[in-house]
Amino acid sequence: MLKRLMASFNNAVSGIIETVRTQPNMKIHMVMAFIVLVMCSVYGILRSELIILVLCIAFVMFAELVNTALEYIVDLTAQHYHPLAKRAKDAAAGAVLVSAVASAFIGLAIFKDKLGTISFKTINFIKSDKYWFIFFVLMIVFILTIILKSFIGEGTPLKGGMPSGHSTLSFSLATIIAFTAEESMVKILAYLLALIVSQSRVDADIHSTWEVLAGALLGTLITAILYLLFK
Repeated sequence: MLKRLMASFNNAVSGIIETVRTQPNMKIHMVMAFIVLVMCSVYGILRSELIILVLCIAFVMFAELVNTALEYIVDLTAQHYHPLAKRAKDAAAGAVLVSAVASAFIGLAIFKDKLGTISFKTINFIKSDKYWFIFFVLMIVFILTIILKSFIGEGTPLKGGMPSGHSTLSFSLATIIAFTAEESMVKILAYLLALIVSQSRVDADIHSTWEVLAGALLGTLITAILYLLFK
């Protein structure tokens, strides 16, 4: 059951990574989403407004993923040019356009009265709560892993590719423990467990040694930089 669930999750992430890798519009959506999330941290955003913005981001990406899937299906079934195939693709592209325009309108409505006043309330909130900060660090590491796998190598955060997702997250967690734990033995054991996780990926022939080393370096450096900057 768990193995089937992890395989399903892995396939879903593979679809997202492949769409980001092959579709220029999806790259634009990812960049815009990152910009909006940064703006949410800089300007005073209410919780309800943040929920609305996250839903808009998800809606646009959902439309782009469905549009890409429909294009693949049409190309697979229509071996030659057909006007109905063109209409299907145009309609799917129109759905993406509608979602993007609506999301842009909502974003402008939310940020219109906030652009003149900079507030680091969201960042201060994350800094003041260690659990939210740990979640924030892990999300940044996970997103960067997906981006690197999309542009550098193949695979998903759970299987194969450069860098190793398991190695990245395990060393990120070990670094978090190193910054928060007081006992030296706890810190040593955390990195030892991260090393065992990374070694298991090499022993299973899922990752090469270089992919595991890249993941360990990425997870450690990004986590350390975030802790030094915010803490």
